[in-house]
Amino acid sequence: MTPRETTSSKSTARGRGSDAHEPEPPKRRRERTAKPSTSDLPATMRSVASTNGAGADSQQARDRAARRAADDLRRQWETDPRWHGIERLYSAEDVVRLRGSIQEEHTLARLGAERLWQLLQTEDYIRALGALTGNQAVQQVKAGLQAIYLSGWQVAADANMSGQTYPDQSLYPANSVPQVVRRINNALLRADQISVSESLRHLGNGKADAPANQNGSAPYWLAPIVADAEAGFGGVLNAYELMKAMIAAGAAGVHWEDQLASEKKCGHLGGKVLIPTGQHIRTLSAARLAADVCGVPSLVIARTDAHAATLVTSDVDERDREFVTGERTAEGYYRVRNGLAACIARGLAYSPHSELLWMETSTPDLEVARKFAEAIKAEYPDQMLAYNCSPSFNWKQHLDDDTIAAFQRELGAMGYAFQFITLAGFHALNQSMFDLARGYAESGMPAYVALQEREFAAEPDGYTATRHQREVGTGYFDLVSTAISPDSSTTALTGSTEEEQFKNTA
Repeated sequence: MTPRETTSSKSTARGRGSDAHEPEPPKRRRERTAKPSTSDLPATMRSVASTNGAGADSQQARDRAARRAADDLRRQWETDPRWHGIERLYSAEDVVRLRGSIQEEHTLARLGAERLWQLLQTEDYIRALGALTGNQAVQQVKAGLQAIYLSGWQVAADANMSGQTYPDQSLYPANSVPQVVRRINNALLRADQISVSESLRHLGNGKADAPANQNGSAPYWLAPIVADAEAGFGGVLNAYELMKAMIAAGAAGVHWEDQLASEKKCGHLGGKVLIPTGQHIRTLSAARLAADVCGVPSLVIARTDAHAATLVTSDVDERDREFVTGERTAEGYYRVRNGLAACIARGLAYSPHSELLWMETSTPDLEVARKFAEAIKAEYPDQMLAYNCSPSFNWKQHLDDDTIAAFQRELGAMGYAFQFITLAGFHALNQSMFDLARGYAESGMPAYVALQEREFAAEPDGYTATRHQREVGTGYFDLVSTAISPDSSTTALTGSTEEEQFKNTA
């Protein structure tokens, strides 16, 4: 929307004493300011914004512009291959009506969604690890991973807005995951800024620029983030608002599970209560609507917990009735038969509303994964699948080494395009700190020096956090200081122990 210029109000005379002959001060000339242009708005909104004004003519112009915007959006849904196979339960007019006249740009979410989609189309499959902190995400990207997974379980355990340690039962504030998405994106943005500033350190002095890192090139730092919305923290309005918060924080994709939000459990806990199939489709639709209103091609990921869940809130949906046993619980829930058949039925219902489909399982079973994939792809050949290579599985108890080594490759051949380890950050953080602390408790400094030596040994592979001051941006902010004050004598890295003792190790 282009704001209308407001007419200036009459100036109020200031008291100038009683001297009537005192000359009036010269009037200051008001410079005319051009109205902000609508050229920076998304194309579907420019015509709507440019017609703001008063009167019936202006309203008619807005109506015409809104109809054109809806027609353009509908045409995009119908013709853009990105939306092939995606069904929407609302109209283009609904989206335009909900956007208002000013539409924010969500650059990180848009870039992330576009990159994630492109990777899913061009790679055999994408691997991701669950990151608990911004620094973990930076190390993942530096080590070669192309996407980041953000688990609600990990946020509940150690990264939520209430500062509590919780089990995975949706006990934390609903804005916690978006906050961690933003934190991870901030860390990745800083890593990108550091990398670029170092690669251009000679810019302006006539010298050649150095490589971005020891391997001669920098990673694509803004790896797309797939975030966990759990069961939506309520109904469809909660899901709509949560999806908007995820997009504002920069998430590329968001997954939603078909459990009852008020009884939500980790997929590998007992006591899970499903919602009716149609109700979950409305949750997925709310997420898609939020993304469309925001103008971002976010990926909506549908998860079913029907493989292990034994309860459902209602038998109102005929698609669920074949699995309802007729028994009721003390809380009024219906008992259901769980298993692969129930997952397939729900997966087929969710497929038109999701880019990726995830069946939560209890063991790493390739045969179960194959049957699910074949059943879904028999009806929806282009449906992409997601698989949780969960830390809740005792892998060696179920599989031999050769099968473990080939596990993800075989999943990829079945169509599992996004494969992730949900709680990788939690386990890596805890095991590594326990190992260091145990060694330090037993032997003192040799335990830490052994860690430092492992860091030095990792540097030829691209590891840089040995120089921790540099890693968090001290040199970058020195550049900020010298840009403002070229002769600054207070830059931080100059004269630091890191500059003196670590300069030849990276």
